[in-house]
Amino acid sequence: MNQFFLFRTMRMLLLSALCGTLIQVAVAQQVTPNKYGLLVVGTTAQYEQLIKKDRSQELVDLEHFIPHIRKDVRYATTNNFTHQQLYKNTKIYLRRPAAEKLKAVQEALNKKGYTLLIYDAYRPYRVTEEMFKIVPNDLYAADPRKGSGHNRGVAVDLSMADLKTGKPVAMPTDFDDFTKKAHENYVPADPIVAANRKLLRDTMKQHGFKGSSTEWWHFYLPDYKKYPLMDIFFQ
Repeated sequence: MNQFFLFRTMRMLLLSALCGTLIQVAVAQQVTPNKYGLLVVGTTAQYEQLIKKDRSQELVDLEHFIPHIRKDVRYATTNNFTHQQLYKNTKIYLRRPAAEKLKAVQEALNKKGYTLLIYDAYRPYRVTEEMFKIVPNDLYAADPRKGSGHNRGVAVDLSMADLKTGKPVAMPTDFDDFTKKAHENYVPADPIVAANRKLLRDTMKQHGFKGSSTEWWHFYLPDYKKYPLMDIFFQ
């Protein structure tokens, strides 16, 4: 039984790696490496070719896909750590597999009287470059030499709000707080705050997301490398 489980697990990992390799080959046929040697999908034509080959690469509009979801897209305002407006609109997208998992999270939280509150989801690559200029620390801002899960459309920054009132629940810090209070191992003095953070983290993990050790709001799919980096602003 153990040998069968091991064989099945190895087979799934190999298939996942092969899928990621094929996608990268498909992208490489159309995209030239950037100054860091990264392949970044930069046109809608390249993106459309990508999703023709693999529908899981499609970016899904979360507001249309997930009922009752709320958003507070700080990067579409100056109310963020850069003090610059980085987005022209507040659209929130994720790749279809990530969106489906997030929809399951929403359904689980709705049963407990909460709804998801989205701060950020898919993020164009050039925005990551701008962020790293301001905070050149990869504990808090993705290094553009690697790119981020946000650039791949499978990372999301979020919290919870009351399902009826829409009021955000209490968390250890505000979004994009770069102090140790935002870390996973920080122990809040208020047990309600600790319980809120635990509920969010546990529910996200139960539905396939992995959390950050330094940002209570940041979650991503572990197989993020299957999805190419992108630098497209969608309307």
